[in-house]
Amino acid sequence: MLNIPAPDFTVSDGSSTVRLASYRGKVVLVNFWWSQCAPCLEELPSLLQLHHDDPDLAILAVSIDEDEDSYRQFIARHHVDLITVRDPNQSAPKLFGTDMWPESYLIDRKGIIRRKFVGPADWSDPEIRSFIQGL
Repeated sequence: MLNIPAPDFTVSDGSSTVRLASYRGKVVLVNFWWSQCAPCLEELPSLLQLHHDDPDLAILAVSIDEDEDSYRQFIARHHVDLITVRDPNQSAPKLFGTDMWPESYLIDRKGIIRRKFVGPADWSDPEIRSFIQGL
């Protein structure tokens, strides 16, 4: 467990804006990814299933795609229906010290990072689901 405050960020890509602080009071999963990342694609089905199974969990998927068309095509092709925003300058990942994709952070209701996942996570794993429910 990291138990440090999550750095606040605001990312706007012209069509969506995500501000982490606006989710205070909710459990948040911040997921950094990009459309050309094979491990990101590997974890996507279980991430989407988690989103559908636990609608109270705020999942913020921050893409580092530079190419807006690739990003939009990926979202459409894979029916991504969770909150996404494109951050081609990697402003949010830099605040977290992220340089691997995918990388995810579970943040509790008080804004504290409780767990970090490097690489593709299996979001259907009972241990991970139990950890999330305990936050």
